[in-house]
Amino acid sequence: MIKTIEGQDRLWRWIGNAVLVVLVAWTLLPFYWMFATSLKKHKEIYGMGTTLWPRDPTLESYRILFFETDYMLFFANSMKTAMSTTAVTVVVASLAAYAIARLDFPGRSLIARGMVYTYLVPQSLLFIPLFTILVAVGLDNSLTGLSIAYMGFTIPFCTWLLMGYFMSIPVELEEAALVDGCSRLGVLVRIILPISLPALAVIAFFSFTLAWNEYLYAVVFNSNPSVRTIPTGLNDFITEDVFFWGPIMGSTVLTVIPPLIVYFIFQRWLVTGLTMGAVKG
Repeated sequence: MIKTIEGQDRLWRWIGNAVLVVLVAWTLLPFYWMFATSLKKHKEIYGMGTTLWPRDPTLESYRILFFETDYMLFFANSMKTAMSTTAVTVVVASLAAYAIARLDFPGRSLIARGMVYTYLVPQSLLFIPLFTILVAVGLDNSLTGLSIAYMGFTIPFCTWLLMGYFMSIPVELEEAALVDGCSRLGVLVRIILPISLPALAVIAFFSFTLAWNEYLYAVVFNSNPSVRTIPTGLNDFITEDVFFWGPIMGSTVLTVIPPLIVYFIFQRWLVTGLTMGAVKG
């Protein structure tokens, strides 16, 4: 009987491992195809007979990207937008979340609920009024206006996420610091934030990836080519019904690198933050 149960457990482990292998392959296959296509020559991409690996690998697509297109300008614009959105979101969300979690003031619960409701509003319902506001204040066709628009989504969600994390921290730590003469801001900076590094890594990664990948606001708010980001700038690689797949795939390969770097840098804190948020949030 024991051997039968062990055999069944072993069988289910093999089945689970096989499913995981299939899912991993399914996830990595698009990335491999992008990279392989970026190394192919134009005639091979459009020629008869698809190959899993280029017959004659070349970096021509990357040369075109760097020297014959505005991809590096789009890359710089995306980086500026993502970094500024992330930095402001982390600061504002930390201050707002701590105030809601620890301070007692009128309208506290209403503001907390409003954070969630604001994040739940679809982007497609807000881009017209937001565009009108940006035009009125002269921030259309600017990276600053685009970053401010992104913060309308990142700050409410990140504040709500940090609220739950801050509430899980024992209040006795703060009371001891306050007794020793530390201010509220000092408690936040010296005690709460160092303890909350996993949660800060989660909201930083969320803000960065949202601002890096967002398309709708970028295409609506910025029509000037000089302030285009990568998602909207890739349209330049499409001429009528002709798709320049080599440069397109090369640009996508380069585009996924910054989020991956951010993830690997904060991987340890990201895993911890997501896990603790699931348990204590």
